[in-house]
Amino acid sequence: MNSGTNEGIYPLHRSKTVHLVRHAQGVHNVAGEKDHSAYMSEELFDAHLTPLGWEQVDNLRKHVHASGLFKNIELVVVSPLLRTMQTAVGAFGGEATAVGIDVPPLMAENTGNSNCPAISSLNCPPFIAVELCREEMGIHPCDRRRSISEYKSMFPAIDFSLIETDHDVWWSPKTREKPEDVAARGLKFMKWLLTREEKEIVVVSHGGFLIHTLRAYGDDCHPTPKKEMSIFFNNCELRSMVIVDRSMIGSDTSKTDFPRKIPGNAVLASDAD
Repeated sequence: MNSGTNEGIYPLHRSKTVHLVRHAQGVHNVAGEKDHSAYMSEELFDAHLTPLGWEQVDNLRKHVHASGLFKNIELVVVSPLLRTMQTAVGAFGGEATAVGIDVPPLMAENTGNSNCPAISSLNCPPFIAVELCREEMGIHPCDRRRSISEYKSMFPAIDFSLIETDHDVWWSPKTREKPEDVAARGLKFMKWLLTREEKEIVVVSHGGFLIHTLRAYGDDCHPTPKKEMSIFFNNCELRSMVIVDRSMIGSDTSKTDFPRKIPGNAVLASDAD
């Protein structure tokens, strides 16, 4: 047997397709590009999207529908910050609510100075907020979240049940999270994804979190895909990845495998060989 092969074959039910998305342009991105010290400004607390950012969201929405990707998505996981949730609901949310159907909106009207109408939760995948996929934390007010009770009024149809504290206890005003700690958090997040039953998942997160997480992978492959995984995400960029459960984290069973069934007590000659 050739043990030096570069290909990997795994049971399909041990893998998931994950579409990674960085949030669209936020007001902090604009300010920070002009003057990096602006990231320290309290005025950028929980930064919202810019008008250009909303245009980027609209373009992403058109892409996921035109490509057919939208119809396959079973879950949207989002970092609980204003810019990521705006991006997620704008790109992957429902259409206008049909007359006579009462469903909570994914986003209330004009949330985060958006000048946007309410976004429906009708005919779209479920959304769940997870703190593990937040941006590199500490010092920068733009990365500090609001209370969950406040977010619930802004995004009524997003599930916040996995977030343990109403107020932000993860963000520190004195220390910035180290890249290696972000990567460790990212690995923990990926393991959590493997425990989910959904097979095709969107994750809407942040540039720092995504790149530190992806750079922790790829050492077992050719330098070209490793380099491809290590490129920083643009605002509102989507990249599709496959993650494989090689250590029975999810331990689910296949829904497509078919064990051959023989009528009655018949024995095939091939079974005796």
